[in-house]
Amino acid sequence: MTMAERPADIVSSIEDRVLPNRVSAADARAAGRFAHDKPTPQNSIVLLIDHQIGLMAGMRDTTSLAELKNNVVGLAQFAKALGIPVLLSTSNAQWQNGDTLPEIKALFPDQPIYRRTGIINAYEDPSFRRAFEDLVERTGRRHVIIAACTIGTCCAYPTLSMLNDGYRVFPVVDACGGWSRYEIEAAMARMAGAGAELVTTFALGCELQADWKLPSANAMLAPFKENLPEYGLTIESFWNNVGGHVVADPFGMVK
Repeated sequence: MTMAERPADIVSSIEDRVLPNRVSAADARAAGRFAHDKPTPQNSIVLLIDHQIGLMAGMRDTTSLAELKNNVVGLAQFAKALGIPVLLSTSNAQWQNGDTLPEIKALFPDQPIYRRTGIINAYEDPSFRRAFEDLVERTGRRHVIIAACTIGTCCAYPTLSMLNDGYRVFPVVDACGGWSRYEIEAAMARMAGAGAELVTTFALGCELQADWKLPSANAMLAPFKENLPEYGLTIESFWNNVGGHVVADPFGMVK
């Protein structure tokens, strides 16, 4: 069959909407199968814990600190764009750990930061726990998206606690950072083994958006452009040349 003989493409309608699974998560679980109970903008809470200037500077097992910061800020921007409730916390910010990243504070100027003064596991801190449980009670949201610096302590500890207490937990592993590869691998194995669903920043962004036809698409696309430069440059390259070349070719080779 030649290219000219190919059957016509089948293009989905722009009126199409996301279809749910045929079987509910509860029924799948009752049948002994994996229960696909995914995070959505309507059922989730985002916890951003200990993304502090001093701690972030010490992270070693990442391609670069710039990439780690882009992931953290991108995750925060997703939550902002989709209106997902966010809780922020720090650990001994008055000392060497430093304050929350300024980009996060700028995104959530009306959100208080829960300043822990020694308790490592945020879920075990009375002030933070009270805020978290109040939020759950007000909203009914029990899917928890968490990122924390570092993954082996400030992410893994509350993740295990929340799994124990019946929450569905989604650690964003590339928005955490760690002191070593050993720490990261051990933390991921421990959390996954306990039932957490490990995710990455921009894959999670796609899962939360679900359909690029939804009204949130433009706001959700911004973090992909700003914080995932590998894709951002692709986007800019395309739109820079739509309708013709922005820069004329003096050799006349490109029309």
